[in-house]
Amino acid sequence: MPIEDREEASLVTHAMAKDTLSRIRDVETEQVEFRKGLVKLGRICGYEIIDGRMDTEYVTIETPLEETMGERVNGLDDVVIINVLRAATPFVEGLLKAFPRARQGVISASRDEEAGRNEEGRFPITVDYVKLPEITEEDTVIVADPMLATGSTMAVVLEHVVQNAGEPENLIVLSAVSAPEGLLRVGEQFPGADLLTVAIDDRLDENGFIVPGLGDAGDRAFRTT
Repeated sequence: MPIEDREEASLVTHAMAKDTLSRIRDVETEQVEFRKGLVKLGRICGYEIIDGRMDTEYVTIETPLEETMGERVNGLDDVVIINVLRAATPFVEGLLKAFPRARQGVISASRDEEAGRNEEGRFPITVDYVKLPEITEEDTVIVADPMLATGSTMAVVLEHVVQNAGEPENLIVLSAVSAPEGLLRVGEQFPGADLLTVAIDDRLDENGFIVPGLGDAGDRAFRTT
């Protein structure tokens, strides 16, 4: 089953998703291959969302020889993808290969790592830019960020989405790697969200990084420190 539903989240179990994630986890994987891997992973996740979360309908088709029945995916024109800058940019590039007609939103949000986590385990979050398209009840909204660690950033991003459109009926939070703490926080705060990830890792370290994780996805994708 490509998407495996668990209590805390749903897992993308496609073999190529797991293979690609294993490759980008590797410390020896350099920037170009890391970015390509995130793009590939986004594309695979996009196709799995289509297969596991979207309905199809039977349609009549006229082939060059005769009339027959076929299947079409419903809702491909009603998809909104929200890019959580900056690490999600290559991830979203892959999603757009599966949803080329998707409307796109951008939220630039980052955690203040110098401030550290508070007693609840949250980081202070700075939001520098928000640009969202119109979102309707019929839309499938995919909020993409490759790393879901403490859930601090994602919770703030989702607050902006909800303020803009209410809580969409089909709201998917998509990540490559998640920590149990982040899934719990986002799930409790947004119980209607469909939490979808390729891997649920062991824990967070004292600095709030996912272990074993894959390092800082933004730094590895953009060659910054």
